[in-house]
Amino acid sequence: MGKRDNRVAYMNPIAMARSRGPIQSSGPTIQDYLNRPRPTWEEVKEQLEKKKKGSKALAEFEEKMNENWKKELEKHREKLLSGNESSSKKRQKKKKEKKKSGRYSSSSSSSSDSSSSSSDSEDEDKKQTKKRKKKKSRCHKSPESSVSDSDSDSKDSSKKRKKSKDVTEKEKDTKGLSKKRKLYDDRALSTGSSSESDYEEVQAKRKKSGEERERTARQSQEEKEA
Repeated sequence: MGKRDNRVAYMNPIAMARSRGPIQSSGPTIQDYLNRPRPTWEEVKEQLEKKKKGSKALAEFEEKMNENWKKELEKHREKLLSGNESSSKKRQKKKKEKKKSGRYSSSSSSSSDSSSSSSDSEDEDKKQTKKRKKKKSRCHKSPESSVSDSDSDSKDSSKKRKKSKDVTEKEKDTKGLSKKRKLYDDRALSTGSSSESDYEEVQAKRKKSGEERERTARQSQEEKEA
């Protein structure tokens, strides 16, 4: 007995489609699209012109909106104008009231202010004449006066410098004397022979040094004043 072939036969799909025949399509084909009815060039021009002009409904709507806006603007202007007129009237009334009150106050205070105004005018005239005199005197000053002023300034500065030097010298002298006193006292204490007589001598020396300082200070003051 021979062996049985279990392989399935291969079916070619293209051959099967050809054997079935042409498929019936329900929708339009490419030929139908190419053979469609087309408008002429004149019809296309007319359509373009209509698009440029726009629709009538849109034009009417725009006209109505413009009219409404115009009416609203006119109403708003009228309100503003009426408000401005009322504010201007109020201002005018306030100005009139102020003028009236100012007239009454000026008539009452004119008698009291006349004397003060006359005195003020006289004072101002005097001040102006004084200022003019000062300006003339400054203009007529000679260069010699300016030189003398500069010399006086230099002298004042030199005097101030001398005073400062004298003060520093006095401070130095006082510091030196105080140091000498401390040294003398330390020495006396270190030796241990400080008796009552030594103590009295030290006090006498201190008194003499104080009197000498007072004399020198008085002499320096008298020289400065001279």
